[in-house]
Amino acid sequence: MNYPNEWTQKEFLQNKKKLAQEGVDVVLVDTILSPIEKADTVTYNPYELKQYPEGSVFVFYCDSGKATLDRLKEYKEKFPNHHCISLKGGRGYWRKNMMLLDENDA
Repeated sequence: MNYPNEWTQKEFLQNKKKLAQEGVDVVLVDTILSPIEKADTVTYNPYELKQYPEGSVFVFYCDSGKATLDRLKEYKEKFPNHHCISLKGGRGYWRKNMMLLDENDA
């Protein structure tokens, strides 16, 4: 999979589901000490993040998505064995009730 610099919430949810089926961890990383309601997040901690298997995907978020996008190069250097992505729009654009429906559910 080719990883872009940013994922929207919808892309995050779609890719998390797809990659989980392939055994790849996709982790939503809180860089502002403000967890997203109804989302499984981990607080930014380089030591703990390095414990995830090689090839894991870290999706970093801040309030607007700008700071994590600006720091993406730093994250990629810090975690060379993982894929680093910024959450487009950050916490401010997260819709807590957004869900993906399977085609069978429609």
